[in-house]
Amino acid sequence: MNTKAKGSNAERELIHLLWSKGWAAVRIAGSGSSSYPCPDILAGSSAVGRRLAIECKSSSEMSRHLPEGQVASLVEFAGRFGAEPWIGARFNDMKWAFFSPDELKKTGAGFSVSVKMVRGKGLAFEQLLGLF
Repeated sequence: MNTKAKGSNAERELIHLLWSKGWAAVRIAGSGSSSYPCPDILAGSSAVGRRLAIECKSSSEMSRHLPEGQVASLVEFAGRFGAEPWIGARFNDMKWAFFSPDELKKTGAGFSVSVKMVRGKGLAFEQLLGLF
């Protein structure tokens, strides 16, 4: 399976998880190619009064790079939309983990998220939604 298809499948998986917990969620197809800032997924729950803008990263490697502009666009969109910006990471054989942009590791050309970070300080899906 190519990288783009794997990423799309991971996004769809997260959409299903969100709906299964009573949240409304949509995937924004082509979000990475838009000239305007937009996340991969928008989710919200009127029951808890929250909106999430999520940039998804999935990989079979030990870490995944995020260009600085991609993170800045997520933060800008979330601010304008009134949503919380989150990065969702899904590595092979691991569950989703979520990070605020401030928690990402700074690299020379942007940021990274790794398996080590997921194990150490990532929020589990249930924690993100406040279901813990």
